[in-house]
Amino acid sequence: MATVLDGVASPAILINSVADHVHVLCRLSKNHAVCDVVREIKTSTSKWLKTKRGTLAKFRWQNGYGAFSVSPSQMASVRRYIESQEAHHRTVSFHDEFRRFLARYGVEFDERYVWD
Repeated sequence: MATVLDGVASPAILINSVADHVHVLCRLSKNHAVCDVVREIKTSTSKWLKTKRGTLAKFRWQNGYGAFSVSPSQMASVRRYIESQEAHHRTVSFHDEFRRFLARYGVEFDERYVWD
């Protein structure tokens, strides 16, 4: 993913994943829209993963994604949050946390279109 991000002028600061999602903290390029960066990450990593083992031959990312800007003053706390995902999700599921996050910041969503 870091290599893909470099290719779209959006260098990775931190990448961490758990079983059902990945967090990417990067400096987004001023020349690439978020949707284009996410599409490039998903396309490139899907193709790469499918070459690694037969069990991954049918791998696919979900259709959706969440993208949020981060104030420079909050970078340290966001890094800690991303670094602690494995321990964090032992107490709260990704789905529950994402719902709470959207509600906390007033992002309207339709449950039918969030998960696939």
